[in-house]
Amino acid sequence: MSGPTGDEAALMVEPGWIKVVESGEGKFTEHLLDGRHRLIADEPVAAGGQDRGPGPYDLLLMALGACTTMTLRLYADRKRWPLERVSVRLRHAKIYAQDCADCETKQGKLDRIERVIGLEGVLDPAQRQRLLEIADMCPVHRTLTSEIKIETSLTAEPDISP
Repeated sequence: MSGPTGDEAALMVEPGWIKVVESGEGKFTEHLLDGRHRLIADEPVAAGGQDRGPGPYDLLLMALGACTTMTLRLYADRKRWPLERVSVRLRHAKIYAQDCADCETKQGKLDRIERVIGLEGVLDPAQRQRLLEIADMCPVHRTLTSEIKIETSLTAEPDISP
Protein backbone atom coordinates (compact mmCIF):
# COMPACT_ATOMS: atom_id res chain seq x y z
CA MET A 1 0.00 0.00 0.00
CA SER A 2 1.50 3.34 -1.00
CA GLY A 3 1.15 6.72 0.71
CA PRO A 4 -0.58 9.79 -0.67
CA THR A 5 0.81 11.39 -3.79
CA GLY A 6 0.34 14.56 -5.80
CA ASP A 7 -2.25 17.00 -4.45
CA GLU A 8 -3.10 14.72 -1.49
CA ALA A 9 0.51 14.83 -0.27
CA ALA A 10 0.64 18.60 -0.73
CA LEU A 11 -2.37 19.04 1.54
CA MET A 12 -1.12 16.84 4.39
CA VAL A 13 0.22 18.53 7.52
CA GLU A 14 2.37 17.16 10.33
CA PRO A 15 0.77 17.54 13.79
CA GLY A 16 1.65 20.89 15.37
CA TRP A 17 2.31 22.61 12.05
CA ILE A 18 0.30 24.94 9.83
CA LYS A 19 0.85 24.66 6.11
CA VAL A 20 0.11 27.17 3.37
CA VAL A 21 0.22 25.98 -0.24
CA GLU A 22 -0.53 27.90 -3.42
CA SER A 23 -3.74 26.50 -4.84
CA GLY A 24 -2.85 27.02 -8.50
CA GLU A 25 -6.35 28.47 -8.89
CA GLY A 26 -5.29 32.11 -8.93
CA LYS A 27 -2.29 34.36 -8.49
CA PHE A 28 -2.78 34.70 -4.70
CA THR A 29 -5.25 31.93 -3.81
CA GLU A 30 -3.79 29.78 -1.03
CA HIS A 31 -4.84 26.66 0.87
CA LEU A 32 -4.36 27.06 4.64
CA LEU A 33 -4.13 23.73 6.44
CA ASP A 34 -3.79 22.55 10.02
CA GLY A 35 -4.37 18.83 9.54
CA ARG A 36 -8.06 19.04 10.45
CA HIS A 37 -9.31 22.14 8.64
CA ARG A 38 -8.81 23.67 5.22
CA LEU A 39 -9.34 27.38 4.62
CA ILE A 40 -8.71 29.59 1.61
CA ALA A 41 -6.89 32.92 1.61
CA ASP A 42 -6.73 35.35 -1.28
CA GLU A 43 -6.35 39.00 -2.10
CA PRO A 44 -9.11 41.31 -3.31
CA VAL A 45 -9.59 41.75 -7.05
CA ALA A 46 -8.20 45.29 -6.77
CA ALA A 47 -4.91 43.81 -5.49
CA GLY A 48 -4.68 41.19 -8.26
CA GLY A 49 -6.46 38.33 -6.48
CA GLN A 50 -9.79 36.66 -7.04
CA ASP A 51 -11.25 37.53 -3.60
CA ARG A 52 -11.96 33.84 -2.87
CA GLY A 53 -11.09 34.23 0.81
CA PRO A 54 -9.81 36.64 3.42
CA GLY A 55 -6.42 38.27 2.93
CA PRO A 56 -3.48 37.81 5.31
CA TYR A 57 -4.25 40.83 7.49
CA ASP A 58 -7.93 39.85 7.60
CA LEU A 59 -6.90 36.41 8.89
CA LEU A 60 -4.66 38.03 11.50
CA LEU A 61 -7.54 40.20 12.71
CA MET A 62 -9.88 37.20 12.71
CA ALA A 63 -7.41 35.30 14.93
CA LEU A 64 -7.23 38.22 17.36
CA GLY A 65 -11.01 38.60 17.39
CA ALA A 66 -11.60 34.89 17.92
CA CYS A 67 -9.07 34.74 20.74
CA THR A 68 -10.59 37.83 22.36
CA THR A 69 -14.14 36.46 22.35
CA MET A 70 -12.99 33.05 23.61
CA THR A 71 -10.93 34.60 26.41
CA LEU A 72 -13.82 36.81 27.53
CA ARG A 73 -16.24 33.88 27.40
CA LEU A 74 -13.95 31.71 29.54
CA TYR A 75 -13.45 34.48 32.10
CA ALA A 76 -17.14 35.42 32.34
CA ASP A 77 -18.19 31.77 32.65
CA ARG A 78 -15.62 31.16 35.38
CA LYS A 79 -16.91 34.20 37.29
CA ARG A 80 -20.52 33.20 36.53
CA TRP A 81 -21.21 36.65 35.11
CA PRO A 82 -24.33 37.14 32.95
CA LEU A 83 -22.44 37.66 29.69
CA GLU A 84 -24.80 36.59 26.92
CA ARG A 85 -22.73 37.32 23.83
CA VAL A 86 -19.42 38.89 22.84
CA SER A 87 -18.68 40.51 19.49
CA VAL A 88 -15.46 42.08 18.28
CA ARG A 89 -14.91 44.40 15.30
CA LEU A 90 -11.34 44.96 14.17
CA ARG A 91 -9.55 47.14 11.66
CA HIS A 92 -5.90 47.31 10.61
CA ALA A 93 -4.12 50.36 9.22
CA LYS A 94 -0.64 51.73 8.76
CA ILE A 95 -0.16 55.05 10.55
CA TYR A 96 2.69 57.50 10.88
CA ALA A 97 4.57 56.90 14.12
CA GLN A 98 4.72 60.64 14.83
CA ASP A 99 0.90 60.62 15.04
CA CYS A 100 0.94 58.08 17.88
CA ALA A 101 1.52 59.81 21.22
CA ASP A 102 1.80 56.60 23.27
CA CYS A 103 3.98 54.55 20.85
CA GLU A 104 7.67 53.82 21.39
CA THR A 105 8.45 54.12 17.67
CA LYS A 106 8.65 57.76 16.62
CA GLN A 107 9.77 57.56 12.97
CA GLY A 108 8.28 55.95 9.88
CA LYS A 109 5.05 53.97 9.89
CA LEU A 110 3.68 51.40 12.27
CA ASP A 111 0.74 49.03 12.36
CA ARG A 112 -2.39 50.02 14.27
CA ILE A 113 -5.19 47.62 15.11
CA GLU A 114 -8.49 49.01 16.33
CA ARG A 115 -10.54 46.54 18.37
CA VAL A 116 -14.09 47.39 19.43
CA ILE A 117 -15.71 44.93 21.82
CA GLY A 118 -19.45 44.49 22.23
CA LEU A 119 -20.73 42.88 25.42
CA GLU A 120 -24.36 41.74 25.68
CA GLY A 121 -25.85 40.87 29.02
CA VAL A 122 -26.78 42.47 32.32
CA LEU A 123 -23.26 43.43 33.40
CA ASP A 124 -22.46 46.18 35.88
CA PRO A 125 -19.84 48.84 35.02
CA ALA A 126 -17.13 47.11 37.07
CA GLN A 127 -17.69 43.80 35.24
CA ARG A 128 -17.62 45.55 31.86
CA GLN A 129 -14.36 47.31 32.79
CA ARG A 130 -12.78 44.06 33.98
CA LEU A 131 -13.74 42.29 30.74
CA LEU A 132 -12.14 45.14 28.79
CA GLU A 133 -8.93 44.57 30.78
CA ILE A 134 -9.13 40.80 30.28
CA ALA A 135 -9.35 41.30 26.49
CA ASP A 136 -5.72 42.45 26.52
CA MET A 137 -4.75 39.17 28.17
CA CYS A 138 -5.91 36.93 25.33
CA PRO A 139 -2.97 34.85 24.09
CA VAL A 140 -3.02 36.23 20.53
CA HIS A 141 -3.06 39.83 21.82
CA ARG A 142 -0.12 39.03 24.09
CA THR A 143 1.77 37.44 21.19
CA LEU A 144 1.16 40.42 18.91
CA THR A 145 2.32 42.90 21.55
CA SER A 146 5.41 40.95 22.65
CA GLU A 147 8.74 40.44 20.96
CA ILE A 148 8.39 37.83 18.24
CA LYS A 149 11.23 35.85 16.70
CA ILE A 150 10.47 34.19 13.39
CA GLU A 151 13.02 31.64 12.21
CA THR A 152 12.93 31.09 8.46
CA SER A 153 14.71 28.33 6.55
CA LEU A 154 14.47 26.49 3.25
CA THR A 155 13.62 22.82 3.02
CA ALA A 156 15.88 20.56 1.00
CA GLU A 157 12.89 18.92 -0.67
CA PRO A 158 9.70 20.94 -0.98
CA ASP A 159 6.63 19.07 0.19
CA ILE A 160 4.39 20.56 -2.46
CA SER A 161 3.48 19.08 -5.78
CA PRO A 162 3.29 20.94 -9.06
